[in-house]
Amino acid sequence: MYRNKHKMMASRFRIKIGVAILSGLMLTASFPPGKLDWVAWIALVPLLWSLKNEVPSRAFMLGFIAGVAHYLTLIYWIVVVLEHYGGLPFVISLFVLIVFCLYLALFPALFSYLIRKIKGPCFPIFTVAGIWVGIEYLRAKLLTGFPWCLLGYSQYKHVDLIQIADLVGVYGISFLILVSNALIYVLLFDRLSIKKVFIKRDLPIIVVMAFFVVAYGQYRLTNSETEGKTPLKVAIIQGNIDQSMKWNPAYQIKTLNIYERLTRTTRPFKPNLVVWPETALPFFFQDHRVLSPRVADITTTLGADLIFGSPAYREEKGAVKYYNRAYSLTSDGRVSGFYDKVHLVPFGEYVPLKRFLPFVHRLVPAAGDMAPGNKITPLKVPGTSAGILICFEAIFPELSRKQVKQGAEILVNLTNDAWFGMTSAPHQHLSMAIFRSVENRRPMVRAANTGVSAFIGPRGEVISMGEQFREEILMGELKKPDSSLTFYTAYGDLFILALVLMVVINVIIIKRR
Repeated sequence: MYRNKHKMMASRFRIKIGVAILSGLMLTASFPPGKLDWVAWIALVPLLWSLKNEVPSRAFMLGFIAGVAHYLTLIYWIVVVLEHYGGLPFVISLFVLIVFCLYLALFPALFSYLIRKIKGPCFPIFTVAGIWVGIEYLRAKLLTGFPWCLLGYSQYKHVDLIQIADLVGVYGISFLILVSNALIYVLLFDRLSIKKVFIKRDLPIIVVMAFFVVAYGQYRLTNSETEGKTPLKVAIIQGNIDQSMKWNPAYQIKTLNIYERLTRTTRPFKPNLVVWPETALPFFFQDHRVLSPRVADITTTLGADLIFGSPAYREEKGAVKYYNRAYSLTSDGRVSGFYDKVHLVPFGEYVPLKRFLPFVHRLVPAAGDMAPGNKITPLKVPGTSAGILICFEAIFPELSRKQVKQGAEILVNLTNDAWFGMTSAPHQHLSMAIFRSVENRRPMVRAANTGVSAFIGPRGEVISMGEQFREEILMGELKKPDSSLTFYTAYGDLFILALVLMVVINVIIIKRR
């Protein structure tokens, strides 16, 4: 009899493993480039079901399995980056992907563990949602942070829903999605919670939350947030430079020829500002005697300012430091300012703990290991100021907040997503950048080497967008936004602190009961 019971329990746990994997795959399906963003609102229901009546250690295992399934299918493009552009063998590239996914899977595992650890007589909907969001925040900060595809980002197309991001950031959207998942779980599988607390306590709060989100979204979308000043005419140039050729010295002149040809075709539009992507110039603009004057000549001929990316260096105490830099040139060819990327890509632009990892090399075949910039200051452009976000800096809300608090009236994201090839990563990257505009109520100019380049409005609407892997010229007019700071810009992640406090109080109450 004991053997039959043991077999039955093992069989049931195998079913739960399959259900946990289903949850992980559903999470991935909710992110771009697919069109199943609605799946996010139910994606965690299978995982929550699998955790029912489990001890914390087995709950941790189920959450870990769900996380592995999710991240392996979400960030598979790491293999493309490492193998195709990094020159690593496929086996090693796959090994790196697996190790990274095992690390990321620890976060949903911790979520599952904590749910079972604080179990009470009724399912705590808001506590569960708060735990998930708190763990997302931990992932965004720990070990330099990797806030790639937080759950709230799945809803980037729903402009009416994401307006609350100017109050609570992307984490507020994640919270709503978790409340939905927990709510559906309770309605389907937890009758005790429905009878005891759901109707009396949880349901009224959820109704108020839903009403507020809808009302606030409509309020933001129907109220103008721009000042009545002359709009800024901007041209985005997408050069579509092949990543395998980008850093070949023999290709430098051809690269500049492409950007010059595309930029000069914008003359009838009479732009005030032209934007090129990250490291658009694959040489040191600061001292190239032949090619740098050509860049200055483009601005004087066109009569427009220019923002572009280029590697840079600085000698300090006998050592040379290299930077991923964005320059600003005036319409008369002078350098008016520059911004050095402050949040570098680990193992891409520098090697963390290099003393202990001498065998690990960077993926960027530039002049040397990059050093982070030491200040965040917007660049002056005609009639306004531009907060620069280079590459994946756009996925860190605190950087755009600092730019806006320093006076940035528009955001400019320079990126080179050619690394990702024909994968889902460029679309995921764009979806996250959209939230920076909503959080700060600032329009964004996004110039990407191979796409996706776009104009994004201050309410998160994609005004125009180019196609991938083709030369593109996007031209648009940006109206100057209201210069006031949003609640999120001014105060940051107070919502997270409130959630953590709520979780702690609820856990104390649950344990006492």
